[in-house]
Amino acid sequence: MAKKDNSLSEYELQRQEKIAKNQALLKELQLNAASAGLAPKATPSRAAPAAKSRKVTSRVKKEVQALGPRRTSARLQGIVADSEVAKRKAEEDYEAHREADKVKRQRVSGDLKLGDVVVVGGQHWNQAGNWLGSVGPAQPYERTFTDEDIQSTSNKELRELREKMSGLALWEDLEPSRIKITPERIYSMGFHPTRDKALVFAGDKLGNLGLFDASQASPDQVKNEDDEDADELDERTPAITTFKLHTRTISAIHFTPSERSAVFTASYDSSIRKLDLEKGISTEIYAPADPSADEAVSGVQIPIAEPHLLYFTTLNGAFGIHDTRTSSSSPPTQLLQLSEKKIGGFSVQPLQPHLVATASLDRTIKLWDLRKMSGKGENRLPVLIAEHESKLSVSHAAFNAAGQIATSSYDDTIKVYNLPGGGASFIPGHTIEPFEPSAIIPHNNQTGRWVTILRPHWQAMPTDVGGAAQRFCIGNMNRFVDVYAGTGEQLAQLGGGGITAVPAVAVFHEGMDWVAGGTASGKLALWM
Repeated sequence: MAKKDNSLSEYELQRQEKIAKNQALLKELQLNAASAGLAPKATPSRAAPAAKSRKVTSRVKKEVQALGPRRTSARLQGIVADSEVAKRKAEEDYEAHREADKVKRQRVSGDLKLGDVVVVGGQHWNQAGNWLGSVGPAQPYERTFTDEDIQSTSNKELRELREKMSGLALWEDLEPSRIKITPERIYSMGFHPTRDKALVFAGDKLGNLGLFDASQASPDQVKNEDDEDADELDERTPAITTFKLHTRTISAIHFTPSERSAVFTASYDSSIRKLDLEKGISTEIYAPADPSADEAVSGVQIPIAEPHLLYFTTLNGAFGIHDTRTSSSSPPTQLLQLSEKKIGGFSVQPLQPHLVATASLDRTIKLWDLRKMSGKGENRLPVLIAEHESKLSVSHAAFNAAGQIATSSYDDTIKVYNLPGGGASFIPGHTIEPFEPSAIIPHNNQTGRWVTILRPHWQAMPTDVGGAAQRFCIGNMNRFVDVYAGTGEQLAQLGGGGITAVPAVAVFHEGMDWVAGGTASGKLALWM
């Protein structure tokens, strides 16, 4: 028996003696049960109800791999709290889970077959389908542009344009609350250039790419005339497919006329991928040489006149030029450090691809000329043609073919800049000073933490009166999408029933009067 410690009270001595007896008794009972074969077996958790049998598809099932070590109790391992062993174990657990999270966010290199990356629980992908075919706080649902504003101008052409754009209506087949195009918050969107139908792509914050085909009927929509319950199938199901192409946010979606079946996606996982809709393959066409490098891509664009060049920007302030013709054995990418802070958005002048506008967290919009470079090595930069500083950070800079640049800023303004002659007459080394906006539009851009940043998006080839009315759309915090002319005049405020969140990511179709808006809940509003 252990020697008594006279410094302890009589109560404490009795308590310790009782604990020792209980432990000895428990140990004896466990030994007796084990020898008699009566030791308790691990009780399985309550079984889940048997799932209904589903038709097995030919999709390859990806093996689920453990992302980290199984957590166990330190007490059951006999580790004393606040000891050196406990501290060392806590450090090891932290490093293990940190490494597991890093692996989870690591981009996936190589080609991806669409049949293998359809999101589980999402809609099926019909590969045989005809995909391409022939200011102040927000006040939900409070309009800031009304019917009176439409008629308030004496300019006949402007009034007709307002009536035309305000006449766009929500897609009548389904209300927006039922068109969930991505599982998570939408960060980027784009219309496929085809004019035969509305084919909308959306990228979310977890790297999922959603595809919505407004022309396809889901199998649930087909009614059997002999079915007595056919009347119950009165609700249509949207034709949506979701692919897991990236491991982090898809920041930009881009299309190019040179490859009609290609969809380019840029991601915060540091990669740019090319999705071939006809072949059903997603190919990585750019990524840093170091697989562990964190160079989140914030935008991507391919100049119309130079389809082999890939322009992109990063959250580290770099502008990249990647030549897709160069083999991977030699460095095919130039990285130009245009900003010390994040470049949130950029755009190339469609007709003058050497002119690039960047918007940065450093509160500036800058216009660059890629034809002339200065400096060497890491200090090599293109000529800075013009620069304008806002009171707060500039979120995006969007070029149109007329040489106008539209920007959105956290100073609650949309600014429009005009380049003389669209920039066609600029010689290498030309500068503009001062560089001031031709129009400043008050606009609530305070998206906060849960709403995607508002960005203007031009209609590439407008078709209306005279064929020359430039216009762009942008999300409205009151749960609308605003449409403005290149002069700064508002043309429309698109809304409708069923829009339960801010359609923050708004885009125009390049040549049709179609507008799409994406929300933080992954839902799509479509005006046609």
